[in-house]
Amino acid sequence: MKEKVEQLIAEGIEGTDIFVVDLTLSPSNDIKVLLDSDTGLTLADCKKVSRAIEFNLDREEADFSLTVASAGIGEPLVIRQYSKNVGRKVKVTLQDGEVIEAMMTAADEESIQLEWKSREKKPTGKGKITVVNQRTIEYREIKQTIVLITF
Repeated sequence: MKEKVEQLIAEGIEGTDIFVVDLTLSPSNDIKVLLDSDTGLTLADCKKVSRAIEFNLDREEADFSLTVASAGIGEPLVIRQYSKNVGRKVKVTLQDGEVIEAMMTAADEESIQLEWKSREKKPTGKGKITVVNQRTIEYREIKQTIVLITF
């Protein structure tokens, strides 16, 4: 059934910049599709994909429930979402367990660039200075990245 749903989604998003962030199918046929778009996802986009799935699956063959939604806040990013979130504060968890909260200043096909400020001891004398740190991290080093909302 998952292959059929994947095929129907592909047909529903063909010719658009919409992409699948996550697709889950439970043993009880609860289908959950998370979508995003490079230019912004609308309710109409979600409806279109939902209908493409719902109208082409036979409930007589297998009963199912269907949820089609945009990827929400707090969802880990997929690689295609990184460039869209440049300029936002993110929480990056690396494969080795290290966690970095920083501003994502750049993203390309292989890595992201992070920038953050920290207070460090002066090289000479007493007191502290503010230092701007920068780090490039390859996607293969990243376990997950979540966009942080700041007020």
